[in-house]
Amino acid sequence: MEKKNPFIIAELGSSHGGDIIKAKELISAAAEAGADCVKCQIIFADEILHPKTGKVKLPGGDIPLYEVFKSLEKDENFYREMKNQAELCGIQFLATPFGQKSAKLLKKLNPTAVKIASPELNYTDLLKEIGSWGQLIYLSTGVSTLGDIEEAVGILNKAAFENSKTSIITLLHCVTAYPAPPENYNLRVLPNLAGIFGTEAGISDHSLNPVLVPVLGYSMGAVVIEKHFCLSRNDPGLDDPIALDPITFKQMYTALHRAVGLETDQIIKEMKGEFGSELVEKTLGNGVKTLSASEKTNYGRTNRSVHALRDIAEGETIKPEMIAVLRTEKILRPGLHPRYESAILGRKARNTIPAGEGVRFQDV
Repeated sequence: MEKKNPFIIAELGSSHGGDIIKAKELISAAAEAGADCVKCQIIFADEILHPKTGKVKLPGGDIPLYEVFKSLEKDENFYREMKNQAELCGIQFLATPFGQKSAKLLKKLNPTAVKIASPELNYTDLLKEIGSWGQLIYLSTGVSTLGDIEEAVGILNKAAFENSKTSIITLLHCVTAYPAPPENYNLRVLPNLAGIFGTEAGISDHSLNPVLVPVLGYSMGAVVIEKHFCLSRNDPGLDDPIALDPITFKQMYTALHRAVGLETDQIIKEMKGEFGSELVEKTLGNGVKTLSASEKTNYGRTNRSVHALRDIAEGETIKPEMIAVLRTEKILRPGLHPRYESAILGRKARNTIPAGEGVRFQDV
């Protein structure tokens, strides 16, 4: 079977800093560097974190992430201008919503595809909303188990079926670490994921090298390669220190398109010659889907769970405006899986639940 060119996504993240001029510059630079698509994040801080989350360790240091997210909130027109710029450059526009508000905004933009980030893979209500659109969905699978992926794919497909639509899902294998060690990537899992779920598979890559993981991933059947993109790794975007600048992004593009003409064994042989057999074999891994070593401490914290928005007093009846499904991160305690959000509404708190903390079974 003839190999296809990989679909290359430039993840802009927060590199634009809320500046539409820089956003357009990033989009133009990504297109020139070989991207088939640019992706942005539609951010509303209250959909992602509680104000008491505190500082989160990111490539640029310990960041007061809630406050940074607040500063990045933009209106519909900002993202529409980004979409228009992408189309002017002849590439596709993609965005990630993080909750119902950002999903509603994204839907107004009439996207051809939607990206769901790894931490939201277990966000039940968001999956139901996105699945109901019946579109191409890129679903990142970082910091997740095989069971988590199975549940998410089931929710997406059920939502599409109930709305007489069909979702086309592409799973993006991911290691949720910044930067992600290439040895953690276990790229032989790609054909296994595709076979188990009957989908295509790709990579959302957070490693630093522009060639190693993307090209080895392509050799294992990745049809999509997503990499963070910036104008300079010295820029102040949250992910800029691990992103590819235009020169290194073009290097990735060139290496990937050269690999299209090679057989899998030849690609691996050449990569071993460049990076060494030991590193290449560790990067390819054993093909069994497990949490990577760099993700284990984040499981249950980077993912979503039910949190108290304000202090909930002992004996108080829990109402929708008192709780939200949020990322926990390091300081706060995790709560119940999002699937239980509706089950605790109308129940009384057994004890005081402090603002920001996760709501547990023993709390209701």
